Amino acid sequence: MRWFRRRTFSHGIHPPDHKAETAALPIRRLPFPEQLVVPLNQHIGRPAVPLVHKGQEVVRGEPIARADGFLSAPVHAPATGRVRDIRPMPTARDRLTPCILIDVYEAATQEVLWHYPWQPEEMDRQALVQAVQEMGLVGLGGAAFPSHVKLSVPEEKPAHTLVVNGCECEPYLSCDHRVMVEQPRDLLRGVRYALRATGAKRAIIGIEDNKPDAIALLQELAAKEPDIEVEAVETKYPQGSEKMLIRSLLGLEVPTGGIPLDIGVVVNNVGTLAMLGALLPKGEALTERVVTVTGPGVRRPGNYRVPLGTPIGFVLKEVGYEGEACDFVLGGPMMGPSVSDLRTPVTKGSSGLLVLDEPAVHQESRPVWPCIQCGRCVNACPMHLNPAMLGQLAAAGEYDRMAEKYHLADCFECGSCSWICPSNIPLVQQFRVAKQWLRDQAERKQREAQPATANPQPAKESGKEARAA
Repeated sequence: MRWFRRRTFSHGIHPPDHKAETAALPIRRLPFPEQLVVPLNQHIGRPAVPLVHKGQEVVRGEPIARADGFLSAPVHAPATGRVRDIRPMPTARDRLTPCILIDVYEAATQEVLWHYPWQPEEMDRQALVQAVQEMGLVGLGGAAFPSHVKLSVPEEKPAHTLVVNGCECEPYLSCDHRVMVEQPRDLLRGVRYALRATGAKRAIIGIEDNKPDAIALLQELAAKEPDIEVEAVETKYPQGSEKMLIRSLLGLEVPTGGIPLDIGVVVNNVGTLAMLGALLPKGEALTERVVTVTGPGVRRPGNYRVPLGTPIGFVLKEVGYEGEACDFVLGGPMMGPSVSDLRTPVTKGSSGLLVLDEPAVHQESRPVWPCIQCGRCVNACPMHLNPAMLGQLAAAGEYDRMAEKYHLADCFECGSCSWICPSNIPLVQQFRVAKQWLRDQAERKQREAQPATANPQPAKESGKEARAA
């Protein structure tokens, strides 16, 4: 295995990784539940628009909702069955979200029966990007940003490097690790597709050095690829943040308020590109994903291939969990949302299901004490912000000052400050409240700035009313 100097960034934290429970376990397939709850907004951007109606039969892989514009992604049937209803259901993203409920046919083989006529080796850049959108692929690392948007590189901002994120720095999670070990050729194929789509000249796969088997395997296979490199980076949180990984691998800084493409870089997750490499040649859409199911309350932890829309209650029943006062987190413990409704479904961005039992929940419920000005949060923040000052301003409701003077927008809510704080101050939660308030204010000002219609047209009469007149 080829090792380089420990590539890293300044600041960050080293929480216990808790990965040993699942990192060596092979990916297993979870059964299909009786009913799937498929949200229309499984991605950043506009929710998808339904293409099906109540009572309609669908086959696995069939489009059931179309993308609503460029910053959107379609949704496909994760199983063969019948549409039960389209109604709001609880999800991790929102309390109630429009979802398509599908009753799964018990006797179906659940083969993917809907295929696209893609010929990836003959596609140009534009056709590749279009196919990525048609398959409904989004970032599987958790952000769920539509993949075709990231791969659409404008001529005025050419990309020189594709950074492939294999860090998986969140504690407990190991699904990306297993994908790299079990699907390395799918990953490299997906990297080649992404290089063609973006026009980038080289790709660098960055992997934290606590995954030596994945590093060694991919370095061996990538040795035959002149434009693909594999680099080991220091195991540190949040090494998997795209800005931190770019700094570690390339020594480049994404400007404040900017995106990686501003410096000629495109970042994609290893799970996303492995899925691209696996599905595109077969003409299949995204209908399932690998999820790490683990935590002190799980009897059979592991990495499971789960149909999208599977309720977490079904997952918990299959893997077993103990305790009554459990806390369920969809994703990792640092940035994943906590959910309480067992009807909440697994979506495209659900990289993990973490089950914390009673002792762990009680440990997390520590009292909050006043700030002691220790400076630990300042030393931990990877963006070199002042979380202590931001927290004081948030408590005082001075949200505008947080944004104008203390660069609140640069915070990507990694949770390092909250984790390191000896007073247990919920800093990240305070920052989220401040950001939401600022967004609401911006939307209100935008609405007020829009001129009202001077002479609104009267509503047209219905046919019945017209005939009566």
